[in-house]
Amino acid sequence: MHRLAMASRRVKGFNAVNVGLTAVVGGGTFLLYSFQPAHAEKLKDSSYFLPSFLSSPPPAQAASAPPSVPASPPEEQRPRNDYPRTSAAGFDPEALERGAKALREISSSLHAKKVFDLMRKQEETRQSEEAARKAEYQAMQSEFEIKKQQVMYEEQKKLVQQQAQTKAQMARYEDELTRKRMQAEHEAQRTLNGELVKMQEESSMRQEQLRRQTEEQIQAQRRQTDRERAEIERETIRVRVMAEAEGRAHEAKLAEDVNRRMLVERAGLEKDKWLAAINTTFSHIGGGLKAILTDRDKLVVTVGGVTLLAAGIYTTREGARVVWGYIDRILGQPSLIRESSRGKYPWSKWISYKGLSSLFGKREAQAAMKEGRGFGDVILHPALHKRIQHLAAATANTKSHQAPFRNMLFYGPPGTGKTMAAKELSMQSGLDYALMTGGDVAPLGSQAVTKIHELFNWAGKSKKGLLLFIDEADAFLCERNSNIMSEAQRSALNALLYRTGDQSRDIVLVLATNRPSDLDSAVADRIDEVLEFPLPGEEERVKLLKLYLDKYIAQAGSQRKDWKSRIWGQQDTIEIRNVTEDVIREAARKMEGFSGREIAKTMASVQGAVYGSRESVLDADLFREVIDYKSAEHQQRKKIAAEGSG
Repeated sequence: MHRLAMASRRVKGFNAVNVGLTAVVGGGTFLLYSFQPAHAEKLKDSSYFLPSFLSSPPPAQAASAPPSVPASPPEEQRPRNDYPRTSAAGFDPEALERGAKALREISSSLHAKKVFDLMRKQEETRQSEEAARKAEYQAMQSEFEIKKQQVMYEEQKKLVQQQAQTKAQMARYEDELTRKRMQAEHEAQRTLNGELVKMQEESSMRQEQLRRQTEEQIQAQRRQTDRERAEIERETIRVRVMAEAEGRAHEAKLAEDVNRRMLVERAGLEKDKWLAAINTTFSHIGGGLKAILTDRDKLVVTVGGVTLLAAGIYTTREGARVVWGYIDRILGQPSLIRESSRGKYPWSKWISYKGLSSLFGKREAQAAMKEGRGFGDVILHPALHKRIQHLAAATANTKSHQAPFRNMLFYGPPGTGKTMAAKELSMQSGLDYALMTGGDVAPLGSQAVTKIHELFNWAGKSKKGLLLFIDEADAFLCERNSNIMSEAQRSALNALLYRTGDQSRDIVLVLATNRPSDLDSAVADRIDEVLEFPLPGEEERVKLLKLYLDKYIAQAGSQRKDWKSRIWGQQDTIEIRNVTEDVIREAARKMEGFSGREIAKTMASVQGAVYGSRESVLDADLFREVIDYKSAEHQQRKKIAAEGSG
């Protein structure tokens, strides 16, 4: 602000200088003239010395003047008027006169031009300085205006912010008031609703009490009426029964004699009739024998006929046995096969209910595979389950593309579902299956090789392809270096190796064993896929328990009645109480180390325990009791097996 005031004052001074510029120029002569007495000595040495301003000429000129020319008398010097008179308007005419005189002297001087140039330069310098000061003032004024605008903007911004804050506070205050009002209304409404509900509950309780009292009175009157009616009916029945008993006793007493006489007469008639029939029969037999024995021709014919009849019967029986043996050898099932989906003969599945059911069951299994419903009753580990499904699909596609099949090895503890998985694999892949046991080969002796070749010849005749499942394969496919292996077993192993040397397009060989390390190296070389069947985990045990609980307990007594059930009776329906999911999972945790077969046997034991009780009811306590007993029995068997192996 101070600099702005100083600049303002400078501008005002500059304006005053411009106004009085003419006066200054006009008074320049006067100023020079007024300064002449005081600065005469200095001006003599200066380059701008003006002789016309001095009262006497310079010394050089005075010395060089000719003596004949007399010097002009010195002009009287006027006294300096320091206090000139002024006019009534305040104007000093003497100063103006002096200035005009000075200008005339300057113009008549030799250095007039330089003086005027100097004065013009000084004036230009002053004007440029004043212009610079004016520009500086204008810049300062612009800066001041900018700062003023900034201050006004800040003030306006603060004002707007304060107004926004005030509005926000007012809005919050209004929201708070509205929320408090709504809370108060809500509390009042909730209180009112609570009172209404309480009144309704009280009204309902009173109505319920009245209804109960009325119903109790009605029930009491009804019970009284029923008791009176029952007393009357009992009395009536007692009287009627006594009368009927007396009447029946009297009738029985009257009819007893009549019945006795009728029975005696009927027995006599039957006796006479049988005696007459026996006598007639023996008389005819005796007559015939007498006629044969007395007549030689009849005796020869009779003896010849009996002899020919016996010879015919014997010849027919032996011929039929030979023919049937030939048919059985050509068309029948090999003796090593214990179970097969093909049946013993080609026509077996068309005339056997079991064959038809297995045929339709195979179609249902294939449909279940396509729909992703799994293996039915076979519960396996998810990874193993998925791999078997993949192998089933691959086997089905292999058959459709006429590619060679892949042989498989199933190994794992007993009862883990290897046989069931092989059956399901064959059914889902669309192949026939045949089941044999390795222990059946050793008793055949020297016939084992022939039976092995018959088996593979029979399997190769399947139009769909056949899955040959050899259970307990280590019984005759063990290492040939073993000392306990007989020559017949070694020959049978060589025969199987010969028949499986190349990849087959007709037979899928599946071996199952508990000890895969005992198999011969050549047998292991013919295996393409190896699958391990471990003991079921906790989730698998839970699924197996639910499966066999439904099979042995929930469905007991619900089977369709047939002639066997009518003769031998039917199972009672079992009621299940409080056997929840938690109870089943607890049992599954206790049955760690159980195989699928052991779990099935345990559930069969549960069924037996239920039928051994008075009522056919399975509750949680009985279920836990059987599970605990079977778990302890399992641990005892493991201990005995460990001691035996040690």
